[in-house]
Amino acid sequence: MNKDTIQGNWKQLIGDIQKQWGKLTDDHLTQIEGSRKKLSGALQENYGIAQEAAETQISEWESTRRKMTGSIVQKETK
Repeated sequence: MNKDTIQGNWKQLIGDIQKQWGKLTDDHLTQIEGSRKKLSGALQENYGIAQEAAETQISEWESTRRKMTGSIVQKETK
């Protein structure tokens, strides 16, 4: 199964994610556990946006992070 995960230290990324998407609570972030798919779902639910919009926001956030720190997203195959 292909699974997108946000790699690196999830606990360090939480702060950046909360700055970007302030409606996400600690409980949401605990449930997301670094899963890009779960992050997308949480954005859809909490911001009332479509999947495509959530994916676009995540991609833009990843691009910004990548420019600052290097790659943070890796596709895993399980």
